[in-house]
Amino acid sequence: MAKDGTNRGGRRVRAGDKPDALADKIAAGRKAQILEPPITELDGGGLDGATELLGADMPNPSEYLSARQRDGKPLGADLIYTETWDWLKARGCEKLVNPRLLEAYAQAFARFIQCEEAISTYGLLGKHPTTGGAIASPFVQMSQSFQKQANLLWYELFDIVKQNCTTAFVGNPQDDMMERLLSTRRD
Repeated sequence: MAKDGTNRGGRRVRAGDKPDALADKIAAGRKAQILEPPITELDGGGLDGATELLGADMPNPSEYLSARQRDGKPLGADLIYTETWDWLKARGCEKLVNPRLLEAYAQAFARFIQCEEAISTYGLLGKHPTTGGAIASPFVQMSQSFQKQANLLWYELFDIVKQNCTTAFVGNPQDDMMERLLSTRRD
C-alpha cells in the first residue's frame, strides 16, 4: 500500500490462465471436482394430514416476462426463459443457476429482439422532435445496450454450465433465438 492509501502493484485481477472446464478435465483424465447441490432427506413424521405436493421441473417464469406490450403483443421473454431452462436441464445445470439470473437474461434478450423489430419497422433514421431534421433512430442505441446486457448475462450463465457440465455438449439456445429474430423479418 502506498502512502496515500491506494493499492499499487501486484497481480492484476483475473490475470493468468483461465481454469479448464470440467468436461475438459474429465476427458483428459485429470482430477476434477464435481459440484453436487446438497440433498437433504426430510422426515415426514410431523406432517400428519398434509396434502400431497407435486414437484415441478421448472419454476414458473415471472408474470412480467409475458406482459402485454403497448402494441398488444406479449414480450416473449417467457419463451426464452423456458428454452434456456430446458437447455440448462439437458446439461444437468439447472439447479446451479439462480432463476432471477435466468429471468434477467430472458428479459434483456427479448428487449433486444423488440428493438430489432422496431428498427426493421421504422428504419435507421428518426425525426428530431424540435428541428424536424433527420437523426439516428434511438432504437439502434437501445438495441446495442440490450444486446450487450444480454451477452454479459449469457456469459455468466454459460460459465456456470462450462464449469459444471460433466459431458461434452454442442448447441446453443442463442442460435435458435437468433434464427427466430431473423425469421420475424420475413413476416
